[in-house]
Amino acid sequence: MSTQQDKHPVIIGVTGGSGSGKTTVSKKIYDQLHGQAIQIINEDTYYNDQADMTMEERKAVNYDHPLAFDTDLLIKQLSTLRNNKAIEMPVYDYKQYTRSNKTVHVEPTDVIILEGILILDDERLRDLMDIKIYVDTEDDIRIIRRIQRDMVERGRSLESIITQYLATVKPMHHQFVEPTKRYADIIIPNGGENQVAIDLLTTKIRDILVKHGHTELQ
Repeated sequence: MSTQQDKHPVIIGVTGGSGSGKTTVSKKIYDQLHGQAIQIINEDTYYNDQADMTMEERKAVNYDHPLAFDTDLLIKQLSTLRNNKAIEMPVYDYKQYTRSNKTVHVEPTDVIILEGILILDDERLRDLMDIKIYVDTEDDIRIIRRIQRDMVERGRSLESIITQYLATVKPMHHQFVEPTKRYADIIIPNGGENQVAIDLLTTKIRDILVKHGHTELQ
């Protein structure tokens, strides 16, 4: 019989290239797991603190390289949540290209969806996940989505988005992101449009929750 102490958050890693549909898949899983305490944590929140750099230096950083992230902090805080303790999560300011001086208080929940392009790159991070998902989407679809997102949500110009994509996003995807596909338990083609895969995933997550002692499923 599972006790309260046996329970720990079920961690679902959702990765794929920029614009692959990771967010759509994550939100659909979130919506289907009604009745559970669930949250989404984005790897982008853990970009390095670059307050000591000039704006020109910040803009020149390769944000699609593993070294752009404070992965040690992410691993530490995810481990803390997994041990049913709260964290103070950093806040990243996309317009200033650095970490904000604010934090967000985050309590552990039954399910934590960790979303990001390089979450499967570090073995220590992979080992914290109960399910690892790779969202596989064609390059041309991904760049269109990235343009739409960055112009609307992040205040970037079309020229800067295209320049960044050709200089770092595309080559880093093929060098670092796509190779992590081999670590995935499940590969979802066509992103959020693949409702069959999302339904199957949700069923699997519910099974894991029950095994972890979360019996209050609806």
